Amino acid sequence: MSSTEAARPAMSASAGSAAATGARERRPTTLTVLRWELRKLASQKRTYLGLGIAVVFPLIFVLAQNLRAHHPHEGDSIFAGHITQSGLATPVLILLWASVFLLPLIASLVAGDVVANEDGNGTLKTILTRSVDRGQVIAAKAITAVIYAAAGAFTTAIVATAGGVASWGFHRVITFSGSTISAPKGLLLVFAAYAFYLIPLATVACIGVLLSTVTKNSAAAVVGTLAFTLLLALVVLIPGLEFLKPYLLTTQYQAWQGLLATPTDWGPILHSLWVCALYAAPALATAYLVFLRRDVTGG
Repeated sequence: MSSTEAARPAMSASAGSAAATGARERRPTTLTVLRWELRKLASQKRTYLGLGIAVVFPLIFVLAQNLRAHHPHEGDSIFAGHITQSGLATPVLILLWASVFLLPLIASLVAGDVVANEDGNGTLKTILTRSVDRGQVIAAKAITAVIYAAAGAFTTAIVATAGGVASWGFHRVITFSGSTISAPKGLLLVFAAYAFYLIPLATVACIGVLLSTVTKNSAAAVVGTLAFTLLLALVVLIPGLEFLKPYLLTTQYQAWQGLLATPTDWGPILHSLWVCALYAAPALATAYLVFLRRDVTGG
């Protein structure tokens, strides 16, 4: 055997190794996949439907409050009784009411669609032929869903704050404890409250991603996510199950209220962190395992 012939297998092995190395080097990062997902999100009508709701609801609320005579009623929130005293009471009231259904709905619109939409359009196969790891794809989709949920919440906060301040001024605001704080501190706490509300809201998004992955149907995933949260809210009304209340996801929707107490009560927020983790971590792990085994050869 000549030296040239002997060298050929070595050269082939070297070329194969180089090709494999080049393929690994060309593999997109998770950040790149996330950018793809965000671009797709920006091109979908459903994205703007949710954000439109986040804008319209606070505007309707502010308009309605400007048109009505304000007479505090028994059982009203302390902020409802002081809504005309400071514009900063408006975003707090909006969060009290929107946290239960409206903001979870907005989050579900994208979370329930983020994987199922690919199934419906038959584009998963195309995505996975880009040398993209499935773990990267599901991670990018989950992060996209959480980013959208945050965008919906903070859009609501900004519009509600702007509308409230324009109507009733940038004044001191009352807390749940009955004390008053300065307007700048109140503004900071309002946006901090929305930020901490993202703990359970991001959990809702994670559940939406799971159902989107499992059902392969956007409508079923969106409705299923909302139905799950509403079911949890009803569980506590069943006699004998009251002890479950501290461990329900829906209870964590109000954990942010500890920020607007004097002194600040961090207990509900810290409790919310680990309770929400008990819902979010299994949801994402299951979504990953299901997606990992997804057969897309016909997609």
